[in-house]
Amino acid sequence: MKKLILFGPPGAGKGTFSGQIKKVLPDIAHVSTGDIFRENLKKETPLGLKAKEYMDKGELVPDEVTIGMVKERLNKEDVKQNGFILDGFPRTLPQAKSLSEISDIDLFLLLEVSRDIITKRILGRYSCKSCGEIYNKYTLPPKKEGICDNCGAEIKFEQRSDDNEETLKNRLDTYEKNAKPIIKYYKKKKLLKNVNAENTLELTGDQIKSILEI
Repeated sequence: MKKLILFGPPGAGKGTFSGQIKKVLPDIAHVSTGDIFRENLKKETPLGLKAKEYMDKGELVPDEVTIGMVKERLNKEDVKQNGFILDGFPRTLPQAKSLSEISDIDLFLLLEVSRDIITKRILGRYSCKSCGEIYNKYTLPPKKEGICDNCGAEIKFEQRSDDNEETLKNRLDTYEKNAKPIIKYYKKKKLLKNVNAENTLELTGDQIKSILEI
Protein backbone atom coordinates (compact mmCIF):
# COMPACT_ATOMS: atom_id res chain seq x y z
CA MET A 1 0.00 0.00 0.00
CA LYS A 2 1.35 3.40 -1.02
CA LYS A 3 0.57 6.86 0.34
CA LEU A 4 1.66 9.42 -2.22
CA ILE A 5 1.53 13.17 -2.66
CA LEU A 6 1.55 14.51 -6.24
CA PHE A 7 2.87 18.04 -6.29
CA GLY A 8 3.64 20.46 -9.09
CA PRO A 9 2.62 23.67 -10.83
CA PRO A 10 -0.65 24.17 -12.73
CA GLY A 11 -0.33 22.25 -16.00
CA ALA A 12 2.29 19.81 -14.65
CA GLY A 13 -0.02 16.91 -15.51
CA LYS A 14 -0.99 15.64 -12.06
CA GLY A 15 -4.20 14.09 -13.39
CA THR A 16 -2.36 12.39 -16.26
CA PHE A 17 0.33 11.00 -13.97
CA SER A 18 -2.32 9.77 -11.51
CA GLY A 19 -3.79 7.76 -14.38
CA GLN A 20 -0.35 6.27 -15.08
CA ILE A 21 0.10 5.32 -11.41
CA LYS A 22 -3.31 3.61 -11.42
CA LYS A 23 -2.08 1.34 -14.24
CA VAL A 24 0.41 -0.24 -11.82
CA LEU A 25 -1.67 0.29 -8.63
CA PRO A 26 -5.25 -0.03 -9.94
CA ASP A 27 -6.94 0.05 -6.52
CA ILE A 28 -5.15 3.11 -5.13
CA ALA A 29 -7.57 5.97 -4.32
CA HIS A 30 -7.05 9.19 -6.30
CA VAL A 31 -7.88 11.86 -3.73
CA SER A 32 -8.29 15.24 -5.45
CA THR A 33 -9.05 18.25 -3.29
CA GLY A 34 -11.14 19.71 -6.13
CA ASP A 35 -13.35 16.60 -6.04
CA ILE A 36 -13.56 16.70 -2.22
CA PHE A 37 -14.69 20.34 -2.31
CA ARG A 38 -17.32 19.69 -5.01
CA GLU A 39 -18.64 16.66 -3.09
CA ASN A 40 -18.94 18.59 0.21
CA LEU A 41 -20.59 21.57 -1.47
CA LYS A 42 -23.04 19.33 -3.37
CA LYS A 43 -24.01 17.35 -0.25
CA GLU A 44 -24.09 20.53 1.84
CA THR A 45 -22.04 18.93 4.60
CA PRO A 46 -21.14 21.12 7.62
CA LEU A 47 -17.61 21.60 6.19
CA GLY A 48 -19.02 22.25 2.72
CA LEU A 49 -21.36 24.96 4.04
CA LYS A 50 -18.46 26.50 5.99
CA ALA A 51 -16.32 26.57 2.83
CA LYS A 52 -19.21 28.11 0.86
CA GLU A 53 -19.41 31.03 3.32
CA TYR A 54 -15.85 32.04 2.42
CA MET A 55 -16.18 31.26 -1.30
CA ASP A 56 -19.35 33.38 -1.58
CA LYS A 57 -17.37 36.33 -0.18
CA GLY A 58 -14.53 35.64 -2.64
CA GLU A 59 -12.19 34.76 0.24
CA LEU A 60 -9.79 31.84 0.51
CA VAL A 61 -11.15 28.86 2.42
CA PRO A 62 -9.16 28.66 5.70
CA ASP A 63 -6.68 25.80 6.15
CA GLU A 64 -8.65 24.19 9.00
CA VAL A 65 -11.73 23.73 6.76
CA THR A 66 -9.71 22.23 3.90
CA ILE A 67 -7.77 20.01 6.35
CA GLY A 68 -11.06 18.84 7.89
CA MET A 69 -12.36 17.75 4.48
CA VAL A 70 -9.12 15.94 3.60
CA LYS A 71 -9.04 14.21 6.99
CA GLU A 72 -12.59 12.91 6.49
CA ARG A 73 -11.72 11.58 3.03
CA LEU A 74 -8.52 9.86 4.20
CA ASN A 75 -10.50 8.06 6.92
CA LYS A 76 -12.72 6.30 4.38
CA GLU A 77 -12.42 2.55 3.85
CA ASP A 78 -11.08 2.58 0.25
CA VAL A 79 -8.15 4.76 1.34
CA LYS A 80 -7.44 2.68 4.46
CA GLN A 81 -7.31 -0.51 2.39
CA ASN A 82 -5.56 0.66 -0.78
CA GLY A 83 -3.57 3.80 0.01
CA PHE A 84 -3.91 7.11 -1.84
CA ILE A 85 -2.59 9.58 -4.38
CA LEU A 86 -3.14 13.04 -2.87
CA ASP A 87 -3.59 15.64 -5.61
CA GLY A 88 -3.97 19.35 -4.80
CA PHE A 89 -3.03 19.10 -1.12
CA PRO A 90 -1.05 20.36 0.75
CA ARG A 91 -0.96 23.86 -0.71
CA THR A 92 0.54 25.60 2.33
CA LEU A 93 3.11 24.68 4.96
CA PRO A 94 0.48 24.52 7.78
CA GLN A 95 -1.49 22.05 5.61
CA ALA A 96 1.65 19.92 5.14
CA LYS A 97 2.30 19.88 8.89
CA SER A 98 -1.34 18.99 9.65
CA LEU A 99 -1.22 16.18 7.11
CA SER A 100 1.66 14.55 9.00
CA GLU A 101 -0.70 14.31 12.01
CA ILE A 102 -3.43 12.69 9.88
CA SER A 103 -1.37 10.15 7.93
CA ASP A 104 2.18 9.07 7.21
CA ILE A 105 3.44 9.60 3.64
CA ASP A 106 5.66 7.30 1.58
CA LEU A 107 6.68 9.69 -1.20
CA PHE A 108 6.31 13.35 -2.13
CA LEU A 109 6.47 13.30 -5.95
CA LEU A 110 7.46 16.68 -7.38
CA LEU A 111 6.46 16.89 -11.05
CA GLU A 112 8.92 19.08 -12.91
CA VAL A 113 8.01 20.74 -16.21
CA SER A 114 9.47 23.81 -17.92
CA ARG A 115 7.41 27.02 -17.99
CA ASP A 116 7.41 26.86 -21.79
CA ILE A 117 5.67 23.46 -21.82
CA ILE A 118 3.21 24.50 -19.09
CA THR A 119 2.30 27.59 -21.13
CA LYS A 120 1.59 25.47 -24.22
CA ARG A 121 -0.39 22.94 -22.20
CA ILE A 122 -2.61 25.53 -20.54
CA LEU A 123 -2.95 28.19 -23.23
CA GLY A 124 -3.52 25.58 -25.94
CA ARG A 125 -6.28 23.59 -24.26
CA TYR A 126 -9.88 23.54 -25.44
CA SER A 127 -12.73 21.03 -25.54
CA CYS A 128 -15.60 19.78 -27.66
CA LYS A 129 -18.79 21.60 -26.61
CA SER A 130 -20.89 18.54 -27.53
CA CYS A 131 -19.14 15.73 -25.64
CA GLY A 132 -16.44 17.40 -23.51
CA GLU A 133 -13.46 15.65 -25.18
CA ILE A 134 -10.29 17.62 -24.39
CA TYR A 135 -7.79 18.82 -27.02
CA ASN A 136 -4.69 20.97 -27.15
CA LYS A 137 -3.82 23.28 -30.02
CA TYR A 138 -0.09 22.51 -29.62
CA THR A 139 0.17 19.02 -28.15
CA LEU A 140 -3.10 17.16 -28.81
CA PRO A 141 -5.06 18.43 -31.83
CA PRO A 142 -7.99 16.38 -33.22
CA LYS A 143 -7.02 13.89 -35.95
CA LYS A 144 -9.06 15.88 -38.46
CA GLU A 145 -8.89 19.64 -38.01
CA GLY A 146 -12.18 21.10 -36.78
CA ILE A 147 -13.83 17.71 -36.14
CA CYS A 148 -14.08 15.98 -32.75
CA ASP A 149 -12.46 12.51 -32.75
CA ASN A 150 -14.98 11.28 -30.21
CA CYS A 151 -18.40 12.44 -31.43
CA GLY A 152 -17.76 13.95 -34.88
CA ALA A 153 -19.10 17.41 -33.95
CA GLU A 154 -17.53 20.57 -35.36
CA ILE A 155 -15.07 22.14 -32.94
CA LYS A 156 -12.90 25.23 -32.90
CA PHE A 157 -10.10 26.47 -30.69
CA GLU A 158 -11.52 28.73 -27.97
CA GLN A 159 -9.57 29.55 -24.83
CA ARG A 160 -11.19 29.61 -21.42
CA SER A 161 -11.49 33.19 -20.18
CA ASP A 162 -8.97 32.55 -17.38
CA ASP A 163 -6.45 30.89 -19.73
CA ASN A 164 -4.31 33.86 -20.73
CA GLU A 165 -0.61 34.66 -20.31
CA GLU A 166 -1.11 37.28 -17.60
CA THR A 167 -3.30 35.02 -15.42
CA LEU A 168 -1.02 32.04 -15.99
CA LYS A 169 2.10 34.00 -15.01
CA ASN A 170 0.38 35.08 -11.77
CA ARG A 171 -0.71 31.51 -11.01
CA LEU A 172 2.80 30.16 -11.58
CA ASP A 173 4.41 32.92 -9.51
CA THR A 174 1.96 32.23 -6.65
CA TYR A 175 2.63 28.50 -6.90
CA GLU A 176 6.42 28.99 -6.73
CA LYS A 177 6.17 31.25 -3.70
CA ASN A 178 3.95 28.78 -1.78
CA ALA A 179 5.73 25.67 -3.04
CA LYS A 180 9.25 26.45 -1.77
CA PRO A 181 8.59 25.89 1.98
CA ILE A 182 6.50 22.75 1.25
CA ILE A 183 9.21 21.23 -0.96
CA LYS A 184 11.83 22.10 1.68
CA TYR A 185 9.66 20.45 4.39
CA TYR A 186 9.40 17.12 2.52
CA LYS A 187 13.04 17.22 1.44
CA LYS A 188 14.03 17.48 5.10
CA LYS A 189 11.84 14.42 5.82
CA LYS A 190 13.70 12.57 3.00
CA LEU A 191 10.42 11.93 1.15
CA LEU A 192 11.04 14.18 -1.87
CA LYS A 193 11.35 12.55 -5.30
CA ASN A 194 11.75 14.65 -8.45
CA VAL A 195 9.88 13.38 -11.53
CA ASN A 196 10.46 14.66 -15.06
CA ALA A 197 6.84 15.21 -16.13
CA GLU A 198 7.45 16.48 -19.66
CA ASN A 199 5.94 13.29 -21.09
CA THR A 200 4.71 10.92 -18.40
CA LEU A 201 2.46 9.14 -20.92
CA GLU A 202 5.58 7.56 -22.41
CA LEU A 203 6.66 6.00 -19.11
CA THR A 204 6.53 2.20 -19.02
CA GLY A 205 5.01 0.23 -16.16
CA ASP A 206 8.50 -0.67 -14.94
CA GLN A 207 9.60 2.99 -15.00
CA ILE A 208 6.54 3.97 -12.96
CA LYS A 209 7.23 1.16 -10.47
CA SER A 210 10.80 2.42 -10.18
CA ILE A 211 9.56 5.98 -9.43
CA LEU A 212 7.13 4.62 -6.81
CA GLU A 213 9.82 2.30 -5.36
CA ILE A 214 7.71 -0.84 -5.69
